[in-house]
Amino acid sequence: MNQTLQWMLRFVGGLALACAGAVAMAADYPAPQQGDAVLRDFRFHTGEVAAELKLHYKTVGAPGGEPVLVLHGTAGSAASMLNPAFAGALFGPGQPLDASRYFIILPDALGAGRSAKPSDGLRAKFPRYNYDDMVQAQYRLVTEVLGIRHLRLVMGNSMGGMHTWLWGVKYPDFMDALAPMASQPTAMSSRNWMMRRLIIDTIRNDPEWMGGNYTTQPRAIKTANVFFGIATNGGTLAYQQQAPTREAADKLLDSRLKAPFTADANDFLYQWESSGDYDASPQLDRIKAALLVINSADDERNPPETGLMERELQRVAGARLFLIPASVDTRGHGTTAMARFYQAPLRELLQVAPKRGR
Repeated sequence: MNQTLQWMLRFVGGLALACAGAVAMAADYPAPQQGDAVLRDFRFHTGEVAAELKLHYKTVGAPGGEPVLVLHGTAGSAASMLNPAFAGALFGPGQPLDASRYFIILPDALGAGRSAKPSDGLRAKFPRYNYDDMVQAQYRLVTEVLGIRHLRLVMGNSMGGMHTWLWGVKYPDFMDALAPMASQPTAMSSRNWMMRRLIIDTIRNDPEWMGGNYTTQPRAIKTANVFFGIATNGGTLAYQQQAPTREAADKLLDSRLKAPFTADANDFLYQWESSGDYDASPQLDRIKAALLVINSADDERNPPETGLMERELQRVAGARLFLIPASVDTRGHGTTAMARFYQAPLRELLQVAPKRGR
């Protein structure tokens, strides 16, 4: 990506930030509908086969609209995307994914939400799944259950962003446009993986975990989760504003440590471990859809200064990077959960992306 284009994207990002106060944060959109898909004879990458695999999903808008797939982040769910900052800035009348025009599909990823997961009963005997398995389950939901043969857009945040990259390389003819957010196509590595390993090891090394057969939730998981969240999410400038003194920092930390944490340890372990072999980069030249990457300059897990994104995007014709500048209003890796920052480029993507068939 040349320096002029990068500068232009930063400039547009600055305008978006300056105008953020004038953009409505919430809008009315149709009430979400929900359902449960049962995928028969689901084969995992390990070779294990589940006779029946449940995948829960929500939809917004009428089935006759142009289909859009929206994918959530690690430890989230479809419900976690249906909030004023995201859905309220995208799904309402006149917004980029206006639900009167689009049929928006939000699956609970395999292992999360109300989809099949270890805590349903199998515990640590639940099949080891990875991101390829999760994307395969999403594809089967869309095609076999919903009967959709082509998507206008696939977009996702964080883990959902990495899933979006995989959709692009695994099913290159299936969508017109891709918008991966808070993610990179390259192999899981560096701080991003090391911090995930610390969560995984904290659970496995906790005597209360008992090989996954615990009677009460291992207590170390809560501290590990707070540690991970502060280390890899939130934004440097935002934290400095929120906690400019030691006393303020202690107060913020104490509030997070005291906050309810209801995740199941096995579910949490599987969710983070599933990212270990992620790497969409070897097949990037398979992408055919119009590609808009949306990242933030202060993303702790995907720092732009590594140059990895610019290097890889040279392999995808017409790919664009929208890099949200860091500010006290951004939240590092969490910035892309706030759709007001990228309404304009997402709208433009849908206006210019060719419709490549159904």
